[in-house]
Amino acid sequence: MSLTKAVLRFAAPLPDLESFERFLFVGPHPDDIEIGAGATAAKLASLGKRVCFVICIDGRYGLANAPAGTTPTDLIPIRMEEARRSASMLGVQDLRFLGFCDGGFYEQKELIQALAKVVGDFKPDVIFAPDPDVSSECHADHRNVGAAARQIACFAPYKDLMAGYGASPAPVKALAYYMTAKPNRTINTSGFLDRQLDAIFSCHRSQFPEGCAEAKAIRLYLKLRSADHGIRRFAKAAEGFRVLGQTHMHCLPEAGD
Repeated sequence: MSLTKAVLRFAAPLPDLESFERFLFVGPHPDDIEIGAGATAAKLASLGKRVCFVICIDGRYGLANAPAGTTPTDLIPIRMEEARRSASMLGVQDLRFLGFCDGGFYEQKELIQALAKVVGDFKPDVIFAPDPDVSSECHADHRNVGAAARQIACFAPYKDLMAGYGASPAPVKALAYYMTAKPNRTINTSGFLDRQLDAIFSCHRSQFPEGCAEAKAIRLYLKLRSADHGIRRFAKAAEGFRVLGQTHMHCLPEAGD
């Protein structure tokens, strides 16, 4: 560790996520929030925190495991209903859909503006979103949504900047990337892994029908990931995030390593 990084830990400590009260989880598609941070969302909801899910993309082309004969248009309401059941299972009642077309068939500026309006309305302390800088991430929707969340998380506290998006300001104090290769914070999720797995595999059946190879692989991955992060927290289970405070978002390049 460089001297600069060591000093930054004391001069600009990372935010303590669980100390806040309002959390917005931004998902590219139905099921992404659950896979990336479902146990954390369930824990926060169980603690009485205000938790909101916003799903940006409609997932209409996720047909690989859908029932035979399902069309993209058919799949949109199916995935919305699956998302509602899954969020409810995690204890989240505030669920919003932006309705952009799957596969990157939308304008990024429109996605940013729509997300800004949700942030201005819900006024989260913390925004969770997929990490857009993961080198292995090939899905345009994941990268686009992560980048949109990053931009709005930085601008949210500023009234005039948010007005440019037709949105109100919000007191965002931290951005927490899920699906990240560089976690710098973990949340103890002991007791919530099973709820996360149930929400994914019992609700999102159009994507993970019972017995499909992808479901088995992701289930195993989530168990191993939870155990790995749990070891770091001396806990049975945990989820890891790359966390940035407002200062880290635009002044401290070392915070991204």
